[in-house]
Amino acid sequence: MVTRSSMEAGIGVMGTKLGMMTYFEPNGKVVPVTVVGFREGNIVTQIKTQATDGYDAVQVGYRRVRDKKLTKPEIGHLNKIGAIPMRHLQEFRLTSIEGFEPNQKLVVDELFKEGDLVDVAGTTIGKGFQGGIKRWNFHRGPMSHGSKSHRALGSIGAGTTPGHVYKGKKMPGRMGGTKTKIRKLKIMKIDNDLRIVMIQGALPGKPGNLLRITPAKIVGKNIPKN
Repeated sequence: MVTRSSMEAGIGVMGTKLGMMTYFEPNGKVVPVTVVGFREGNIVTQIKTQATDGYDAVQVGYRRVRDKKLTKPEIGHLNKIGAIPMRHLQEFRLTSIEGFEPNQKLVVDELFKEGDLVDVAGTTIGKGFQGGIKRWNFHRGPMSHGSKSHRALGSIGAGTTPGHVYKGKKMPGRMGGTKTKIRKLKIMKIDNDLRIVMIQGALPGKPGNLLRITPAKIVGKNIPKN
């Protein structure tokens, strides 16, 4: 079952994180921005409907690659509509799919304008196995001679009762490398000649990371309250 929370406020695009820089507004205000570039792609590869798939969605492909980089089923899927071979295929679940057709090119400046708010999703930078101090911002123990808990967790639960570690206890483990979404970021500038978009603030991942940009969900405006 597709819930309203899983739907997007509108069709989005995929881009590539290029890095961060400083942007100066006309009034002189300094704003940190992340520059997002767009490779060949953002082409509609499939239309899903309630009748055929049980929900309405638009599948979009991004980043052209050589044929040998894809599997035969992937190539066959794209050849059905005459699309170029693309690395990434993602769905955008929408309340209405009217106006979209296979092999349609999505143009960034037609979907977004400067000043719009967007939600940006991506994979965070992987930091490997980390301790509780770095992963959860725990306080360290005394660093004086004789202390045996400089950076250790300390107690992780009672002994006899309950006799086990509670589920969800914050402990050392893998940090980063997870999917995350940053909401309601402002588009500061769109440059059609350079094919880039400057978005206020920091975005997930390192340069070269795949990003998913969609209109920001605003309850009562583009997302129903109930």
